[in-house]
Amino acid sequence: MRLGLDIDIHKLEAEKLRKGKNKAEEDLDSLKTDYKKLPNNKRWKEQFHHSQDQIKDRDYIMGEAVAQVREVADHLQNLVVQADILSVKYESESDRGRELAWLLRKVKALGIRAKPYM
Repeated sequence: MRLGLDIDIHKLEAEKLRKGKNKAEEDLDSLKTDYKKLPNNKRWKEQFHHSQDQIKDRDYIMGEAVAQVREVADHLQNLVVQADILSVKYESESDRGRELAWLLRKVKALGIRAKPYM
């Protein structure tokens, strides 16, 4: 009787081990499948570096654009000073003078709007 119980216990343990082995093999296969789904590490690094380069290029271009906007705003401020002088000079002389003075006031208004960009 004892021998029969030992055999039954060994059979149960063997069955338990087989189930554990099968489960481990299934888990391993699942991991292999998941690993294959992961992006290629080398390709991912290349894409990452490419994206970084694009960001650097865009930052450079934006910096250049900001510098140009500041330059234009500075030039506009110089025009405002000249417009003030000319508008006083031409305002009372003629219709053309008044029209020129009006245009110069518009330049001055643009100059005021450009100040925050300097």
